[in-house]
Amino acid sequence: MKHRRVLVAECMQEISSFNPLQGGYENFHIERGEEMRAQEGLNTSLGGAFEVFRETGLEPVLAIGARSGSAGLLSAAGWKKVSAEVLESIARQAATGVEGMYFSMHGAMAADGELDPEGYLLTETRKILGPDKPIVISLDLHGILTDRMLSQVDGVAIYHTYPHVDFASTGQRAARILHRLLTKKCRPTIARVVIPALVRGDELITKTGCYGELIREARRMELEGTAMSAGIMIGNPFTDVPELCSQVIVATDGDGALAKAEALKLAQEFWPRRHRMQGKLISLERAIAQARTIPGPVIFTDAADATSSGATGDSNLILRGLRDAAYTRRVLAQIVDPAAAAAAHKAGVGATITVPLGGSIDPKRFPPMTVTARVRLLSDGQARLETMKTGLDAGPTAVLQFDNFTVVVFSKTLSLFDRAMYYANGLNPKDYDLTVVKSPHTEHHMYDAWVDNNFNIDVPGATSANLPTLGHTICARPMYPMEPDAPFEPVAKLYSR
Repeated sequence: MKHRRVLVAECMQEISSFNPLQGGYENFHIERGEEMRAQEGLNTSLGGAFEVFRETGLEPVLAIGARSGSAGLLSAAGWKKVSAEVLESIARQAATGVEGMYFSMHGAMAADGELDPEGYLLTETRKILGPDKPIVISLDLHGILTDRMLSQVDGVAIYHTYPHVDFASTGQRAARILHRLLTKKCRPTIARVVIPALVRGDELITKTGCYGELIREARRMELEGTAMSAGIMIGNPFTDVPELCSQVIVATDGDGALAKAEALKLAQEFWPRRHRMQGKLISLERAIAQARTIPGPVIFTDAADATSSGATGDSNLILRGLRDAAYTRRVLAQIVDPAAAAAAHKAGVGATITVPLGGSIDPKRFPPMTVTARVRLLSDGQARLETMKTGLDAGPTAVLQFDNFTVVVFSKTLSLFDRAMYYANGLNPKDYDLTVVKSPHTEHHMYDAWVDNNFNIDVPGATSANLPTLGHTICARPMYPMEPDAPFEPVAKLYSR
């Protein structure tokens, strides 16, 4: 029996336009051809897709996987090199003969000179494959699905969970859509409703928040067969690009009227909830005062410096505030500061060093603070994410201890949405009274299940949940909450190739 050959590629990055440091080609981890099989068995989109390919007999033709941690705007040179390598790999493998394609993407990428990289890649990929071969993509719900992207694809699968745990299952859904398009007579029709709102905050946690109530409707449509796929994308509020928005996507097999009706329904239910879907912030001063009176451990969430959303990771504002307020309980924190890490490695374990800490990338927001610290531990900065099991590389890393503070200092910006880098450096947050978490949310068991309180601190940063303070200049306006009275007249646009 002849297997159907399907092209597989990946290009994933999430950026913050408000991070002053541009990213580059060196930010990307590249897997070429068979190297992509390293994701088999992992909780990644490709890992999930590989399972379905085996089940259905689809033969993956592996082109390239290009994954980058979140960062600032991708430089023009970096984008030129990444895009050329991705498209050359796709063209080379497509020439061997394929019947369709799965393209794993994030959706919140942006580059200097190209504010819709995914749209560009899909347009060029369509030219390579021709008009008749189906292309299915998978996206983070924090992605921006553009008109140009939708004009090139035949199917889309979108994450349904936040904090994200359904990486593999999203890849499985995408692969099943591709198999269906290849083996059955389908006429995929995708309805899109753009909502002029940017959202953030606890109500986006899909297990407990009002956003999750709507996502469950999208999942119901998929599981019952009403839709081939459905989702609600809330964009990445920090990726300031022309089509940044929230949006509802519903894809059916040829039933445009049904796709439009269901997409409009979800959009109309989303709109009045936009007020609830905003960050509930507390000033640093008030949070410190309250933390003094709480007997058990607490979390200070520094969502403004969320490296997984594209922030720099070098904010010292919470550390400075705690020190200036003479907070005396045990504090555990993380920070990106390559110079401080290098000084610690040069001095060695047990040495005492005096170094500026913080503001290594964004000193305008985070003026460096001088600390005299003991070097408690040194490491190579290697770890694995708790959920995805993919690697983390922080570069040379040091644990510095000064007064009541223990700080893990990294040489590179990396995603910090779990406890992996604490554990990898011999530290357990449960041993501390206050832990700083540079992520808007983590999985419930990681912190919220056992701390007495989680304070979402209102401090500046490239990924602040105080969205009107960021300074958007490119996205469509009016846009809620920058314009609190932004109007909304729901319109569903249909895409069918």
